[in-house]
Amino acid sequence: MMNEKFWNLLKEQKAGFYFDEPMHQHTTFHIGGKADCLCEVGNAEALRNILQLCKEYEVPYFILGMGSNLLVSDDGIRGLVIRLTGEFTNISLMDAHTVRCGAGVTLAGLCVFARKVSLGGLEFAWGIPGSVGGAVYMNAGAYGGEIKDVAVEARYMNTQGEVQTLRQKELDFGYRHSAFTDTKHIILDAVFRLAPKRQEDIIDRMQELMDKRKTNQPINHYSAGSVFKRPKDGYAAALIEECGLKGCTIGGASVSPKHSGFIVNDNHASAEDVKQLIRHIQQVVKEQKGVDLCCEVKFVG
Repeated sequence: MMNEKFWNLLKEQKAGFYFDEPMHQHTTFHIGGKADCLCEVGNAEALRNILQLCKEYEVPYFILGMGSNLLVSDDGIRGLVIRLTGEFTNISLMDAHTVRCGAGVTLAGLCVFARKVSLGGLEFAWGIPGSVGGAVYMNAGAYGGEIKDVAVEARYMNTQGEVQTLRQKELDFGYRHSAFTDTKHIILDAVFRLAPKRQEDIIDRMQELMDKRKTNQPINHYSAGSVFKRPKDGYAAALIEECGLKGCTIGGASVSPKHSGFIVNDNHASAEDVKQLIRHIQQVVKEQKGVDLCCEVKFVG
């Protein structure tokens, strides 16, 4: 339980609080026990104050985006789960080619904004579930495009509550990696430099990629996206399928028959079901192919 004084001070902040919040309602896997408290924060001042309280009272916190690429423990999350709302969901044009976008905006929302103002370059992100903050954090990508191709700046708040900025080269983008990966820095917003493009052409490309997703991925099932990072040689999905694991089931979790790189929750799966299935896949692929599959999905709680 959180310190009563911590809670009383927390209530004074301009934020929304939800106690014993079921995390399965906030993840694309639809899996996860209760969080002690889900906190919706709408501005930098409130966020700074809450981080200071967490530090002072030694309360752990976790930043939640749209809940994709995430497996929350069946026992839930102790401490504070923070979701960015309010000013962190603003999008604006800085100039004819440049968009500033809050970390709490969905990638879909950013893509729609870019389409409306006839700016291309983000079509690859159409259909990727997640927030802009999460996409920058892990350098999300698909169909030959990555966030690193368009992001030129990101503002963040460090653990001391200071707001700082990283420019393009400082963002240190790599495969499913950025300068923020495995840090406690909280991304506040990001700047994207795009290129003028006919709206009709943007729409056509977005539709083309969405059709591919519908054909090749289990988008109508609960999942966290691709479970494993791409190994140095080949593709995780191909290795899994070659090992005869397509459709493999443990509890309510299954390797998708449509795309072996996805694990789907198709029968009230628990987090433990998914973890056991992940371990089984890793063991079989290691034994048969000699390849270590590394998880892309983050375990929380």
